[in-house]
Amino acid sequence: MAVQHHILDFCLSAPADGRTVIEALEPIFQEQRMTKTIHNLGENGFLVTYISESGSFATLRMYTDKLLTFDIHSYELDNKGRATIETLCDKLEQKLKDLLQGNINRLKRLPAIIRGGTIDRYWPTADGRLVEYDIDDVVYDEDSAYQNIKILHSKQFGNILILNGDINLGESDLPYTQAIMGSGSEDYTGKEILILGGGDGGILCELVKLKPKMVTMVEIDQMVINACCKHMRKTCGDVLDNLKGDCYQVLVEDCVPVLKTYAAEGRVFDYVINDLTAVPISTSPEEESTWDFLRLILDLAVKVLKPTGKYFTQGNCANLTEALTMYEKQLNKLYCPVEYSKNVVCVPSYAELWVFYTVWKK
Repeated sequence: MAVQHHILDFCLSAPADGRTVIEALEPIFQEQRMTKTIHNLGENGFLVTYISESGSFATLRMYTDKLLTFDIHSYELDNKGRATIETLCDKLEQKLKDLLQGNINRLKRLPAIIRGGTIDRYWPTADGRLVEYDIDDVVYDEDSAYQNIKILHSKQFGNILILNGDINLGESDLPYTQAIMGSGSEDYTGKEILILGGGDGGILCELVKLKPKMVTMVEIDQMVINACCKHMRKTCGDVLDNLKGDCYQVLVEDCVPVLKTYAAEGRVFDYVINDLTAVPISTSPEEESTWDFLRLILDLAVKVLKPTGKYFTQGNCANLTEALTMYEKQLNKLYCPVEYSKNVVCVPSYAELWVFYTVWKK
């Protein structure tokens, strides 16, 4: 079972009298057989704790700057117990509305946050906002030699691939795949294309429909391919059933040596699609290795592009302007001059706008 954390906030137009509030709420907590402890913090207001015999507890915090907050934690084993806590929240909300009538600027009651549940429904956006997903099943959860691989089922988004805690792609996320392929502006007929990463098979699945000459996909993690082949069929179709097809091949290898070999051999492509990793979210020292990797991939990818070729990649969340600016600066440091454009797309399972880049040689 899991802990439910209920949150109730009152923003007031004037400070409330702490003693009056505590006395008014006393009958509600007595009814729940919760023991009260008052901490008078002087000029910092009041902190009151209420604890039940079952271990459920509530904290009332009254600040002197016109803010009153309730946090209620409960560990309930059945629907009846959960309903009891909801009823408690209802009574507290109504009592404070009556007591503070005319003194409430804003009231906010959040749905209960479930902590420690068997299914993790909370995943942060790239810019640090918390999203509760409608996850109802853990479809797959294994560690490969490279990363933790999860596939979770969402009622809205279908199965979602999560790598090392980052949402990669949901079955709903065709807009992502379309954006990283140029949003329908390219003619892939008879073209040679290189995909870096892309183990979910989404890009490969869409490309083979467009009659390319040959698509080469380089994905390091066979376990990602296997998991998506079985559990992400709406995304990859049947292209991952075999590592070779009439117009594609999948190389289960590290893309860096492959790129270096192609560059040394003078092999070039009409398109290179980088689906490896998002732009790092900061320039801190712990992120530097990721930036080094990104710069290496950029330089090698441009080297294997035909003079008229294009390089497609994801950037990051549109709100992360500093990180995106840092990425754009890297484009000016490549072995040859390039130009670029960018496109902002709403990716359903990301719950945020996402930036995609197109890069080409001058």
